[in-house]
Amino acid sequence: MNSELLKQLKCKTINIRRDIITMLEESKSGHPGGSLSATEILTYLYFKEMNIDPKDPQKRDRDRFVLSKGHGAPVLYAALANRGYFDKSELMKLRKIDSMLQGHPDMKGTPGVDMSTGSLGQGLSAANGMALAGRLDNLDYRVFVLIGDGELQEGQIWEAAMTAAHYKLDHVTAFLDHNHLQIDGLNEEVKGVEPVDKKWEAFGWNVIKINGHSLEEIESAVEAAKLVKGKPTMIIAETVKGKGVSYMENQAGWHGVTPNAEQAKLAMCELEVEA
Repeated sequence: MNSELLKQLKCKTINIRRDIITMLEESKSGHPGGSLSATEILTYLYFKEMNIDPKDPQKRDRDRFVLSKGHGAPVLYAALANRGYFDKSELMKLRKIDSMLQGHPDMKGTPGVDMSTGSLGQGLSAANGMALAGRLDNLDYRVFVLIGDGELQEGQIWEAAMTAAHYKLDHVTAFLDHNHLQIDGLNEEVKGVEPVDKKWEAFGWNVIKINGHSLEEIESAVEAAKLVKGKPTMIIAETVKGKGVSYMENQAGWHGVTPNAEQAKLAMCELEVEA
């Protein structure tokens, strides 16, 4: 990645984080922690990697993205708005009556959303279905899916993991937003998920571990996944819940609590300084 593109993408991450804070402060409802932790991943996918066209959201050969941790919808909506799928003014209608932006992604109501999600654990199964459909239709697209830590405690994730390996879905690339927290606290205190890497390897996946806030490492991992044949790839992205807003970082309490006006102002100041 050249330095100019890297600079542009970093600026995008700041803009997306600011949009997340702004829309959540306005809505008084939603999930900031896991949206902020996944910002670099979605920024890279939507602004560098994926074959997509905001003017034709349903084009048949587009790459697909499934936000399995559907409560992270704010980061997806911010990415879609910044990419041009709809006007950014729509972000201020998050979770409001008659808004196209529901609390969880709605593929029938929001341009650019490939799968309705929110019931945790189901996204990888949907991604597998998309990948199998592409194979049957002889379409050369890739399917990306983002999974949360708490989702690893869902049995369907592991059924889907076996399925993807069995059918050799090498055009499926999953990211684990591994911020080590879920709504009730540390993963290890709620229900331990480690060793994550060895579990996915045992299920027949190619596994790559990265710093999920490094755009360069995300790029390297995605490019490496393209070279793997006969296996799906799991990219374990080590992240920080609430990344970019100091009082939210590594705090499980900010899983589903929105900032008030004063807290939002502080967050915006921090993000402005970081930019």
